[in-house]
Amino acid sequence: MPLFRTLLTATIIFMVDRIAKWIVIEVMDLPRRIYIEVFPPYLNFVMGWNEGINFGLFGSGNDFMRYFLIILAFAIIIGLIFWVRKQDGWLIPLSVGAIIGGALGNVLDRVIYGAVADFLNMSCCGFNNPYAFNTADIAIFAGAFGLIFFGDPKKKH
Repeated sequence: MPLFRTLLTATIIFMVDRIAKWIVIEVMDLPRRIYIEVFPPYLNFVMGWNEGINFGLFGSGNDFMRYFLIILAFAIIIGLIFWVRKQDGWLIPLSVGAIIGGALGNVLDRVIYGAVADFLNMSCCGFNNPYAFNTADIAIFAGAFGLIFFGDPKKKH
């Protein structure tokens, strides 16, 4: 049952990410427009193509790094699938599903576009954030926090 919960969550997260990216890339044409004010400065759409990992770290623009990151994501996904099968409750499978769904969304970006499509930019309180992220990133971070806070495999969640 934990595996079913994980895969269901991953599927939902993946679909939400794909729909969001389709709207932003295809419907809103953000790659051409680059910047759309939504609720400045708190939320804006800013097109960014991330060839590396978080914040563009290790992004070199070469195919080796692109394929390395795809393979690394699949290795982590497989490891999480084997680990979550032994977990009880709801929160750990949901957290792992969020990580897997987000990771698959970003992997598909790397396959299709050669880089991850980032488009959300948030700033606040005099701080101008130069970075963008996407819905898959939100799911990955939420899943990671879920594992940190609810990750005691001995507890029923």
